[in-house]
Amino acid sequence: MELTHRTSLDVDAPAQTVYALVSDVTRTGEWSPTCRSCEWDDPAQQGVGAQFSGHNETTERRWSTRSTVVAAVPGREFAWEVGQGYVRWAYLLTPREGGTELTHTWEFTDAGQRYFEQTYRPDAPAQIAQRTAAAREDMPRTLAAIRDIAERDHADR
Repeated sequence: MELTHRTSLDVDAPAQTVYALVSDVTRTGEWSPTCRSCEWDDPAQQGVGAQFSGHNETTERRWSTRSTVVAAVPGREFAWEVGQGYVRWAYLLTPREGGTELTHTWEFTDAGQRYFEQTYRPDAPAQIAQRTAAAREDMPRTLAAIRDIAERDHADR
C-alpha cells in the first residue's frame, strides 16, 4: 500500500494570499472535511516548532490531535507533523502567472506505522488502510475549498 499522496490544483490568487490562508490553522475547519477546528497552543508562536491542536470528526468517531509545524516558508511551504511524527501533511505553493499552484501532500511515516501496529494490533493494517483512503479522498475536496476561499479573499481586497 502506498502511504504517501499528493494532489494539486491552480488557485487564482497570489502565493502570499494562499500561504496566509493555509498557514492560519485556526481556519482549517473552513475547508477540511474531517478537521472541525484547530487552535494554536501558544498563539504568539506560529512558525517552525509551534504546536497546535486539531479536533476531528467523521461519522464513525471524534478525536483530537496535537501537531508541530515543521516547515513555514511564506509563499512556498507550510507543513506539520501529527503526534510524534506519525503523519506529515504539507501545502506546497508554486507561483504561476495569475496565481498559484497549490499542492497538498500526505505521508504516513514509519513512526506512524509502528504506532498503529502497537496501538491497533491485530487491526493495524485495516486501520492504516482506512486512514490512507480517507486522506486520499479528502485531499482534493480540501484543495477545492481552499481555492474557493482564497479566490474570494483575493477578490475582496
